[in-house]
Amino acid sequence: MIEVVPTVVPNSPADIDAFFERSRGFARTFHVDAADGIFAPNVTWMPPAGIRFPESDEYFYEAHLMVEHPEAVGNAFVAAGAKRIIAHAMAFESEDEAKHAFDAWKSNGAKEVGIALLIDAPLETIEPFVLSCDCVTLMSIPRIGVQGIPFDERAYGRVADLHARYPELMIEVDGGIGVTQIATLARAGARRFAVGSALSHAEDPASVYKTLVSSAQSGL
Repeated sequence: MIEVVPTVVPNSPADIDAFFERSRGFARTFHVDAADGIFAPNVTWMPPAGIRFPESDEYFYEAHLMVEHPEAVGNAFVAAGAKRIIAHAMAFESEDEAKHAFDAWKSNGAKEVGIALLIDAPLETIEPFVLSCDCVTLMSIPRIGVQGIPFDERAYGRVADLHARYPELMIEVDGGIGVTQIATLARAGARRFAVGSALSHAEDPASVYKTLVSSAQSGL
């Protein structure tokens, strides 16, 4: 199944609210980036205790943790209503640390956990984690943390390679994705696409969203 997931890089709760209102008419799953200024160069808003995402029981939120210490941040996002938590493989010091975080997130209410991988990191980096997670997010931009970075064409081969190794694995691609890339990525084996600026900069995001879904389906 093809899934296009609108993405927000929030600086405040108001950014979450505005993103939700802009996207809720055509999407049911939303991707929220989290950066700590250490693992990623920028710093984003992260949910404090007591905050819930807008109508989070009716919609599905995934949190992409670009942070050095993901377990506690992931727990904060779960408490806010996120149901899918994605952390970077290179943020964990060991397989045991990752499994502990995965178990904590699911115990606290997450439905899915995933591992993300920077585009310059070998695919072998995720091998210790694949059997413990529900999905893998491959970055398709050379620099993380902000929207608008151009797509890196190395992502096509990386998706195809990972899909060949793990044919049943849910592969998400994140970064620089537009209509010109999404069909080829789907053909390579990706089924979930985190899309930022192609939607956030669109005058008619609902129309662009439909085009992205249609284009991805054409690649199957």
